[in-house]
Amino acid sequence: MNNLMIRWNDLKAADAELNAFVDFDESARPGEGPLRGMTIGIKANIAVEGLPWTGGIGGFRERIATRDADAVARLRAAGAAIIGTLNMEEAALGAKTDNPFFGATQNPHRIGYTPGGSSGGSAAAVAAGLCDVALGTDTMGSVRIPAAYCGIYGLKPTRGAISQDGLEIAEATLDSIGPMARSLEELEACSQVLMDWGGAQAIENIALLENLGGVECEPPVLENYRKVSAFLNATDSFSLPYPLTRIRYAGFIATSLALSESLTELLATDPNGISDHLKFLLSFGPDRSPSDLAEDRMILAEVSEAVNAVVDQHGAILLPTAPQAAFSHTDRAPANQADFTCLANIAGLPAISIPAGWNDSGLPVAVQLIGAAGNEAGLLQLATRLDKSLSAYRQPSPFYRQ
Repeated sequence: MNNLMIRWNDLKAADAELNAFVDFDESARPGEGPLRGMTIGIKANIAVEGLPWTGGIGGFRERIATRDADAVARLRAAGAAIIGTLNMEEAALGAKTDNPFFGATQNPHRIGYTPGGSSGGSAAAVAAGLCDVALGTDTMGSVRIPAAYCGIYGLKPTRGAISQDGLEIAEATLDSIGPMARSLEELEACSQVLMDWGGAQAIENIALLENLGGVECEPPVLENYRKVSAFLNATDSFSLPYPLTRIRYAGFIATSLALSESLTELLATDPNGISDHLKFLLSFGPDRSPSDLAEDRMILAEVSEAVNAVVDQHGAILLPTAPQAAFSHTDRAPANQADFTCLANIAGLPAISIPAGWNDSGLPVAVQLIGAAGNEAGLLQLATRLDKSLSAYRQPSPFYRQ
């Protein structure tokens, strides 16, 4: 979208079937800088001055952001036009982006199918061409899984590389703000604005999780993962100290506990401002016994140490992004959806999702690379080399263009 005149009526009409945006800022104008001419949407849990800052929570619908989050301010200062906020899972805890207050977002590749969660509005808007780039947030895969389901590129940066200022936090040690785009060039341009960009450290070796930790994957996911493994000549393997299901559950418990604490006041003052489903999810953390919570913390610490050790030794890890392609909104979300993506959050490492191919019904599948802390530049270099070989990005039809 290099045309600086945004046709708002056309944009809203294009969004109507997808329900990717929840609020538009029709005063948005480009500034001067390296991102001039770029339109950017922002996940609704990140503050955009003058717009509702809901975090996908009905009880926050009247909360208006009085200033931009640091990440948003950086993008504006670089010349980007911030055109609105995007739909998401309630409190960023969920897998479909089927929000009880703001509705379901549709996957641009298949109406009726999920774009993934929790940053589903961000991924759908970018994939459909409604904006050039979007910010999402990634607690255990919530940037990379929607990017995979919608066939675009998504980066979860090193823990702390992008400021959490102005973010409605789910779990502070797991959360990362991250960009999503239709090209690695756009992803890198925004990343350089959002964080301190260090020099690239070349990644020479790739490690593979032995037997993919026993996680059951759909055949097209496995086929394309193996194709990428062969291209990268990845033969070294590693194992983890716990099953991926148990690791992911420990991360979920940490998130449930943190959110139950941060939403205590809202629950007390406006119990109807949160859905019954979210209340159910928030009950898991507080209901956990002290001994089980201690075990959860131990698992997260040991897994973080193990994953960091593998990356230190090999340079990067290759995994499928999600074990499956996008599924119907009427289906139950697969329990294993974040089994692979949770590792980068727990370890605090950068990870990038790249389109890798398609299933028989034309839905995208993806792989992810996990790199060393602070080496986003090196990770993007490797991703670019891989992306040129795969050539797997494909626009959905119809594709909106300003």
